[in-house]
Amino acid sequence: MEMHLNAAITDAAQWQGEPIECDAVIIGAGPVGLFQVFELGLLDIKAHVIDTLPHLGGQCVELYPDKPIYDIPAVPVCTGQELTDNLLKQIEPFKPTFHLGQDVTELQQQDDGRLFVRTSKDRTFLAKTVFIAAGVGAFQPRTLKVDGLEAFEGTQLFYRVKNPAVFAGKNLVVVGGGDSALDWALHFAQSAEHGAESVVLLHRRDGFRAAPASVAKMHALCEQHAMQLVIGQITGFEQRDDRLVEVKVTGNDGITRRLPLDMLLVFFGLSPKLGPIAHWGLELERKQIKVDTEKFETSVPRIFAVGDINTYPGKKKLILSGFHEAALAAFGAAPYIFPDKKIHLQYTTTSPKLHKVLGVDTPVFD
Repeated sequence: MEMHLNAAITDAAQWQGEPIECDAVIIGAGPVGLFQVFELGLLDIKAHVIDTLPHLGGQCVELYPDKPIYDIPAVPVCTGQELTDNLLKQIEPFKPTFHLGQDVTELQQQDDGRLFVRTSKDRTFLAKTVFIAAGVGAFQPRTLKVDGLEAFEGTQLFYRVKNPAVFAGKNLVVVGGGDSALDWALHFAQSAEHGAESVVLLHRRDGFRAAPASVAKMHALCEQHAMQLVIGQITGFEQRDDRLVEVKVTGNDGITRRLPLDMLLVFFGLSPKLGPIAHWGLELERKQIKVDTEKFETSVPRIFAVGDINTYPGKKKLILSGFHEAALAAFGAAPYIFPDKKIHLQYTTTSPKLHKVLGVDTPVFD
């Protein structure tokens, strides 16, 4: 993460209170936003990247840093953190500037076509183009609605796993029926490094939204008494000496049972909130930004949207789809930045110019 530190220092050093004039501002430092830096860099376009989180990697790092990803082309498996680290290494030659821990609060088009951007830290930019790579927007975990339970959030109640080691050797109750709940329940039931003392998976019904293979594995571990499945919903809790000691679970049979625990992990999914994006004059559809499929440009010229934040016919919310969108968006933006320059497609395999930019030697082919 050395690049992160250097970028933050650059950000602080150059901020003088006046708008930063730049070619491109990218909103979102997740995998797609980071790859957008790369695609712009290949076209000699330097980017400033803004993200609400204090670190790079977006939701991949914030919510699932250790969760395996299997559908990145030519990478059989990697974690969200590994993917982020590799993307940071890939974009090093282009020296982007990161502005972290701040939201974009204002985005307005000026008379000359440029875009005025303001953040919650009152940094301002005048950008020729803007790329919104904000994932699902300002995401917030859906919370467990039990009066008084919020007092234990961050100590015994968690909606995400940042450091799996915290839960090692503990008695865990994992709540939810989706991939996140199953993945973490399986992880803590099996992990040699982070194994829990006990794992109870709690879901309101016996049907799951998770991958069938994960559900089958969970049932197999239950049969082996490596974990337990309980059907029901949390309707209360008990505390002792300001510590959460058990939850009350009411089953479909109307009977309330008690589950002792050390830690409670709840995975009800994310509630996407567009936040200020909803007020930027962009055409929206079901809280997503409508784009074309030629340039992934929004209804406002010079503003592009890539990744999970956008929508178009046939849209699939996959990281690899976001990478494709970032490439076409970069070429769509280039004429705004270089209006008198003909943009040619060059290949990183054979282009001496790109090899020079990337700092690699041009290979010689027989």
